[in-house]
Amino acid sequence: MWDKIIEKFKNKSIAILGFGREGLSTYKFLRKYLDEKITILDKNESIKENPIFKGDKNTSFVLGNSYMDNLNDYDIIVKSSGISLNHIDNSSFIDKVVSQYSLLLEDTDLFVIGITGTKGKSTTSTLLYEVIKDQNENTILMGNIGIPFFDMLDKINKDTILVTELSAYQLELIKKAPHISILLNLYEEHLDYFESKEKYFNSKLNILKKQSSNDYGFYLKDNKDYINDIKSTLYEVGSDICIKDGFIYFKDEKLYNINDKRNLLGNHNLTNIMFVLGVCKLLNLDIDKCTKVINNFKGLEHRMEYVGTYFDIKFYNDTIATIPTATINAIKTLKDVDTLIFGGMDRGIDYTSLIEYLEKSNINNLICMPETGTKIGNILKEKTNKNIYFTDDMKEAVLFAKEHTKKGKICLLSPSAPSYNKYKNFEEKGKDYKDIIKSL
Repeated sequence: MWDKIIEKFKNKSIAILGFGREGLSTYKFLRKYLDEKITILDKNESIKENPIFKGDKNTSFVLGNSYMDNLNDYDIIVKSSGISLNHIDNSSFIDKVVSQYSLLLEDTDLFVIGITGTKGKSTTSTLLYEVIKDQNENTILMGNIGIPFFDMLDKINKDTILVTELSAYQLELIKKAPHISILLNLYEEHLDYFESKEKYFNSKLNILKKQSSNDYGFYLKDNKDYINDIKSTLYEVGSDICIKDGFIYFKDEKLYNINDKRNLLGNHNLTNIMFVLGVCKLLNLDIDKCTKVINNFKGLEHRMEYVGTYFDIKFYNDTIATIPTATINAIKTLKDVDTLIFGGMDRGIDYTSLIEYLEKSNINNLICMPETGTKIGNILKEKTNKNIYFTDDMKEAVLFAKEHTKKGKICLLSPSAPSYNKYKNFEEKGKDYKDIIKSL
């Protein structure tokens, strides 16, 4: 089943570029089937101490700051998704670069559903997976959700439906797109990696642009201006799939009562549900069963997650919010936010919309954390009389929230920026926040 992939690597000098979870997964796959020479390329010099390499005389290493200096020396380069090649001249070797995901799409005949978008990928992917799996056990969730494709090979057969969450990094170099593709939305993000909004958007748009006439795609009406030269059959969420008279319709068919009680709150999650229902119709699933799964779905950790009520204050964790739109959506959905903790790594995106929204909002306490929170807080203190507090310590932030948030109201952690300036990822930041709250 993996013969075409394995054949690509035979008698080749192989480089694995980036040795995190995905790179390790690639190494295990290659060593399972091949004894070819492999070179591990990574900035982290301690990687070669990994006991997995013990006794492997056919693996060598190029580590440290110069690990990408000689990429043209290899026949094939398996790039981990988080490694950017945009800041170097890659013209001499870019055609040699593959990824786990490009290999999955180009060298297997598996049934793949792909979901991307600036926000909502994980929630929509997981919800779609749960809905399909409820009616077809042979369904697997993988991709940017934290599960590399090569890690799932033993569980996949020719009839498996693969639901894949895809980042812009994973879509950047693909030549073939999934059979069913979802583009949820496009907002400015990841400018440190792509260098421009246009490059970032174009990478995302590959999920539709690389489809064939036999494929199907879904996109949001708000992004219509970016949708051109697409060969697949397209459905527009907002017109082909829309809300009218309190129901979601697919074309003229009534699918879902939006007034049903459900756990996924907010208009943005209602849009995510519209995408899911569109795929359900394509797959001819039982819509009544789909509805039951949708309404019972509790959402994912770190996404408007209710932490609990402490000191008569409701605490919510929304560390997945790494752009202004996501934070604004969370505030609008929760409604009773009196304290906002925000700020993180500065990727150079425009925060005008968040500044204007916070200035006019009913939020009384703004707890500003480096780097973006500090910048926004300094602007807002000249514009408003809100209670603005600066700190780089999460415990200080929570203690300030405890003392100043009105009883019965909400303290929301929604960074509107990535967490890498202080934490390993958004999960680590969210866990720290929750642990501090519970420890008090």
